[in-house]
Amino acid sequence: MNFSQPALTEDSYFCFESVNKSCPKIIYPMAIRVLLQIFFTVILVITLCGNILVIVSIAHFKHLHTPTNYLILSLAVTDLLMGSVVMPPYMVRVLESCWYFGDVFCKIHMSADIMLYSASMLNLSFISIDRYYAVCQPLHYRTKITTSATVIMILVCWSVSAFAAFGMVFLELNLLGTRDFYYENVACVGGCVLFQGKTASLVCFILSFFIPGFIMLVIYKKIFHVALKQARSIHSIACNNVQSENNKNERKATKTLVIVMGAFLSCSTPFIMSNLINPFVNYSIPPVLTETLFCMTYLNSTCNPIIYAFYYSWFRKAFKMIIFGKIFQAHSSTAKLSTD
Repeated sequence: MNFSQPALTEDSYFCFESVNKSCPKIIYPMAIRVLLQIFFTVILVITLCGNILVIVSIAHFKHLHTPTNYLILSLAVTDLLMGSVVMPPYMVRVLESCWYFGDVFCKIHMSADIMLYSASMLNLSFISIDRYYAVCQPLHYRTKITTSATVIMILVCWSVSAFAAFGMVFLELNLLGTRDFYYENVACVGGCVLFQGKTASLVCFILSFFIPGFIMLVIYKKIFHVALKQARSIHSIACNNVQSENNKNERKATKTLVIVMGAFLSCSTPFIMSNLINPFVNYSIPPVLTETLFCMTYLNSTCNPIIYAFYYSWFRKAFKMIIFGKIFQAHSSTAKLSTD
């Protein structure tokens, strides 16, 4: 019996009936299956369409070619890949309760999932650094956060994430100390779940969540205090209107990106914590709860375009131009978009 599956009975189904050690298969009632299909379809459509709009907007309009937006573009690419590469096979696995795409693609799928999560975390970390210089050291912003520096950030983000994710999965570093237990009690034909022992869970939590999350919180706390001082100074003394407007726009952009970070942490923290705790409680957390929390992590890729649409006027204007085909008009790429 797979430790994470309910007890088998004579009415039990299997992913592969004629294969030894096949994973048990769950047959959902039609009503639940239809609801899951509708939910997944809506999430997938919003994720793909929303992030395509963000990518097209930043890539097409020259007015949006800024270091901050390049990092937002990189984040949107991770969300788009999550929606186009990772989420569809995952949704099939949930609906069928089995993995029918083979062991190699399972490892590629798990690696891509981890890589895109790590890339999102690193993108958000670099965005926090960008916001720190924009708000706390505005005079040094243009010399420190250049296009070249942003490109290096993005390259580091993707290369480190890919190396860590594919290396961990294909070298089975996640099974350190638990390899025998996994192959004897967990592994079955038709399953595709990233199993982690205590060591791997703790290391992943510290390196991919705690350290970058703590750094981002410290940076944004510093930004908050500086922005508060700037707001008080603007109200108490006469100052240059252009500079005041720039400070206001930077603070508003920072607020939006803080909300993006908050959405990411809100969606991923419950699963990250359960994944950390599970090995230390003998994997007693119910699989249904783990699956639900894991599904929540994907919602972040859906939320980001909605946040941009709500807080960024440039995104709303670009959205209208794209929908009505105005981006195909001559000189549309030089259109002035408000960036507040």
